[in-house]
Amino acid sequence: MLVDAGPLVALLDRGDPAHEVSVAAFKTVRDPLITVWPAFTEAMYLLGGSWPGQKALWSRLETDALRLAPLDERDAPRMRELMEKYRDLPMDLADAALVRVAEREGLTQIFTLDRKHFSIYRPGRRRRFSIIPA
Repeated sequence: MLVDAGPLVALLDRGDPAHEVSVAAFKTVRDPLITVWPAFTEAMYLLGGSWPGQKALWSRLETDALRLAPLDERDAPRMRELMEKYRDLPMDLADAALVRVAEREGLTQIFTLDRKHFSIYRPGRRRRFSIIPA
């Protein structure tokens, strides 16, 4: 299951307004959590005031509780295309990377707090994301 920056922060920051809903949703997740470097970077930035939070996020990678999907120059044209397509929202780089990985890997489930955007994005031609928390 793909995971966006918002839940990564909310799971680790007890003061985050979405902490409780994210923890409850996380307890229902059975698939491995997969993210991309841009979303991981965004989460690190948002946790910037808390070294313990950043350290905890690093530990998720080190223990395989969180995996990074690879991105390379072959993904860039599609990410650019997605950002152009959704420029009126606008779509940021992290979202474009997540949608690209979803298309490439055939994934449709995403753990995100950004229901507004991910209910509009379409990984592939007609598929919709299944958003957690519901």
